[in-house]
Amino acid sequence: MTRTRSRSTSVREDEALRLPRTPGVLRRFWARHPVFADVLIALVCLLLSLVPAGVITNDLPTPLAIGVAILVPASVVAACATLLWRRRRPLLPFVASFALEAGFLFALQPIGSPLLLVTCYSLAVYRSSRVAWIGFGIGLASLAAFGGLLTLTGVITFQIAANAVIMSLVLGLIGTLIGVNVGGRKRYLDAVIDRSRQLLVERDQQAQLAAAGERARIAREMHDIVSHSLTVIVALSEGAAATSDPDQARAAATASAETARSALTEMRAMLGVLRADDSPLPLAPLAPTPPQETVAHAQRAGYPVTLSVSGGTDLSPAVAHAVGRIVQEGVTNAMRHAPGATSIAVRLIYSADIVTVEIVNDGAAGPRGTSGFGLRGLAERAAHAGGSVVSEPLEGGRWMLRAELPTAPPDPTPTALAAPDPKDRP
Repeated sequence: MTRTRSRSTSVREDEALRLPRTPGVLRRFWARHPVFADVLIALVCLLLSLVPAGVITNDLPTPLAIGVAILVPASVVAACATLLWRRRRPLLPFVASFALEAGFLFALQPIGSPLLLVTCYSLAVYRSSRVAWIGFGIGLASLAAFGGLLTLTGVITFQIAANAVIMSLVLGLIGTLIGVNVGGRKRYLDAVIDRSRQLLVERDQQAQLAAAGERARIAREMHDIVSHSLTVIVALSEGAAATSDPDQARAAATASAETARSALTEMRAMLGVLRADDSPLPLAPLAPTPPQETVAHAQRAGYPVTLSVSGGTDLSPAVAHAVGRIVQEGVTNAMRHAPGATSIAVRLIYSADIVTVEIVNDGAAGPRGTSGFGLRGLAERAAHAGGSVVSEPLEGGRWMLRAELPTAPPDPTPTALAAPDPKDRP
């Protein structure tokens, strides 16, 4: 199935590629008006071929002479008319030109037509060099065999046959050599332009993928910041409204304000990546909240959160960022979905190669969640750091969030992200 493109689409692509103009006024004119060029070439070949057709011999037997006198001019017109298809079906005028040369063998003197020059050129340009050489060899051999047959039967002389074959050899060789040169250059330029268009499309696709990845990263960061901070603020505000002790209410309000300021600072840093103008804001998010600070915020809000750390090792910034966000999201989910929990245990286990994060609470209830972005973002974050996240219920009404991450992130090679776990429950 042939694909067609509108001229406007081609122009837009050429403008995007910044292609130079075709040199020469005439070449640009022929390129823009191919039909007119083919008609003009066909008319010129017709005029130059009809003149030799008028010298067909009259010494042949009368029936043969009449038939040849009628068929040769008609063959000239038909052969020249096939030039209108020389770009789409170059083999058709090529065969017609050799058939016309075979008809010219009946002339009293060696004659020829420029049609063979044009068709050999067209076959090399619009098909391939290999097809052009093979076709030229077969056509010339067929013409020589037909001329030899006419010579042996006494219809024409050997000189006429030899001159016709030599003239066809010269014209066809010139047309084929020029066509091979022009066609090879044309195909090379087409390949370069097609490759450039492909690179242009790939560049746009890479830009879209990068933008989508950055949007996903910003969405994860904003979710972690807003979800955790608002959960803590809501808990502190409810505690301040429920207590009658002014000191406790003041302490809860102060902690709520501090949490809000911290969230605003992180949001300002996160929104800095969206600014187009010069700005002193950083182009990357601030360092994530340490697990100790996340646990402290939850404890100030009145939740029974504990933290235990086993071992110790240096983590890369990417892994440290992931650990902080996983603890933040796990504690936030426990605060939201397990308000009656009597224990929310956060455990960090460091080894030489793996850091394990476990968050277990004993207040989970209800079916697993099927929506939400928290655990989905954690799965993407863990996969980016080369680790994995599991969220599942345990015996005794407990729920566990467990993440295992390498202490150093993997090499930045294209890998598929792990499929996010749809369960958005603590």
